[in-house]
Amino acid sequence: MGWSARPRAGRRALTRLVAAALLGTLSVTVGAPAASAASQEGIGYEVKPGQPMKPTPSRNWLGSYIVGGQQVFCVSFQLKAPNTDEEYQPGDELLTKWGTKLPADQAANISYLLLRYGDTKKPEEAAALAHLLHSWTAAPRTPADLDAGLTADKIGYDADFHLAKLPADAKAAVARLTTEAGTNRGPWTASVTTPKDDQHVGTAAEWTVTVKNAKGKGVADVPVKLTATAATLGEEKTATAASSDAGNSSPQAAAKDVTLKTGADGTVKVSLTPTGDKPALAASLTAPADRPYVRAPVNTGVQRVVSTGGEKELTAQGVVNVAKPGVVQVTKVDANSGKGVGGAVLRITGTDRTSAALGQDGKPLNGADGKPAVVTTDGKTGGVTVENLRAPQDICVVEVSPPPGYTNAYDPGNPPSACGKIEPGKTLALTVSNKPNEVPHAIPAGDRPVTLAHGTVETDYSALGVAGLGLLALLGSALVGFAARRASRG
Repeated sequence: MGWSARPRAGRRALTRLVAAALLGTLSVTVGAPAASAASQEGIGYEVKPGQPMKPTPSRNWLGSYIVGGQQVFCVSFQLKAPNTDEEYQPGDELLTKWGTKLPADQAANISYLLLRYGDTKKPEEAAALAHLLHSWTAAPRTPADLDAGLTADKIGYDADFHLAKLPADAKAAVARLTTEAGTNRGPWTASVTTPKDDQHVGTAAEWTVTVKNAKGKGVADVPVKLTATAATLGEEKTATAASSDAGNSSPQAAAKDVTLKTGADGTVKVSLTPTGDKPALAASLTAPADRPYVRAPVNTGVQRVVSTGGEKELTAQGVVNVAKPGVVQVTKVDANSGKGVGGAVLRITGTDRTSAALGQDGKPLNGADGKPAVVTTDGKTGGVTVENLRAPQDICVVEVSPPPGYTNAYDPGNPPSACGKIEPGKTLALTVSNKPNEVPHAIPAGDRPVTLAHGTVETDYSALGVAGLGLLALLGSALVGFAARRASRG
């Protein structure tokens, strides 16, 4: 902050100061020579009359200045205000008006506030920021530093005097920014949390990026750039770009990178869909550094500018391996002989034996009829193999049509089946057995079965039996001859 002379007063007041550029630039006066362009005030509030000193200014300005087209803030009370056309180069660490090192917490507060509010467009916030910067960089070491007989280069900043003269909205902003700086100052940390479950190509899952402050609490409203590798972002559910709501999600076109803001809990949740074997998500953001640093002017003897150090880059990355598909190998065997049986029709289902199993792409393996897909066992080996199945996954193979010769023992209400778990990159072997049809031991004949004899059949003939058979044969011949003669006479 500086003070300026009024023409009517017939005097010119010295103002030297340290200012911070937009998103983290401060200036410190080291010389009194005037630059070619006058200082230009930005937004903020004035305090009338100014703080008592020798001479007492008609007013003090609490707010921003415009330098090189950027908004800057004073950090050393009553030193010369920056001119509008100053140029700067990197320099040393920012010190207090008295040339001493800033306490670590105050330095971190300055970095944070300039990072978050250096480009504010609200007068109350600009005034509050200027007030806090003066309070930390020009705080009186003893009450003697506030003696009204001191000149501008030796006077300390009377925080109570200025706060009392600020409007109510600026006073409220001072309290809010003070609390926020104490809570959210750096150093920050960033991390990427991958899904707990396995990911598969073509199937989206939620990834989380978390930004935490020095106290380990989430920082809200932080822009985070997300870049996906071997994956796309969006598709199903993702945080809305530039939204600050916690847990927000909405449909968004698939993309490789997007910039989102953290929610109230300091997280960004995004839906990531793998397109390759090792999907990765990289997060980058601008965070406040521990201390601000000065930049020296191109022309010596003018003033110095401080970079807050609040613009350091934080990065984090998460990588997962996509789960490899599994294979199921089914063999149909004869329950008696153990040999393979071809021609058995089997469905590939879930453990409920009704719904379809899933392919690697996460889609149900259904046939044209909308039911779980069917496979038929090979005629030579009795085997059949189904590849590219989602893993891990529990599946069952259920027989829906028995092969020829195995129909009698087949029960459609309780068909033969086998179940197991498919593991990523492995083959699950399942066996389904059927009992063959039995050779019948009885042939139906009318109402009563005729039993087939088993074993060797032996026949024994007696002499009397043979004679009887001969007599019957002769009698039959005579009867046939008699019948023929009658027919001739007639």
